[in-house]
Amino acid sequence: PHGAPPPGGGGPYGGPPPGGGDPYGGGNYPTDPLAGMPPLADSGRRTLARIIDMILVGIVVWLLSWAFNVQEYQVDGEDISVGKSFGQSLIAAVLYIAYDTYMTAKTGQTLGKKWLGMRVGNLDNGATPSVQTSLIRALVLWIPFAFCCACVWTIIAGGWSFFDRPYKQGLHDKAAKTVVVSTR
Repeated sequence: PHGAPPPGGGGPYGGPPPGGGDPYGGGNYPTDPLAGMPPLADSGRRTLARIIDMILVGIVVWLLSWAFNVQEYQVDGEDISVGKSFGQSLIAAVLYIAYDTYMTAKTGQTLGKKWLGMRVGNLDNGATPSVQTSLIRALVLWIPFAFCCACVWTIIAGGWSFFDRPYKQGLHDKAAKTVVVSTR
């Protein structure tokens, strides 16, 4: 599975490669970081888990924005105010980053991932990411989301996993050197 060397000797056709090592002049075949890990999570399920997390945290963002009177849009009769969007973006960024970092560092799972049977693991060993790794992953995902291009960035960063080979990583996974694997 996942690029393991062929059985029986190491060469692509069963025998050892000429001169030893791999056929491209390196030493031995590189080890697959996914060896021994559960299968990679389906990109569609990852997307659904992200949507669940966005709704959950979005509700809290909306409530806090309302409480601090920093809603992006305020309608008062015929007057529409859009001047307080930075405050709402700041609340959104802090909450999404804190939620994603805390949950990923604690168990490798946000609520969406837990409910859909997935977890984040380090690419090199499958372990639950550290706080630093989880923070890098969250920053790459949520800073552009909160301050400039929410829908476009989410589609690009997360949608990258639909096309990435061999590890199905989103851009935030690539930055943090993580993968999302199935727990079911």
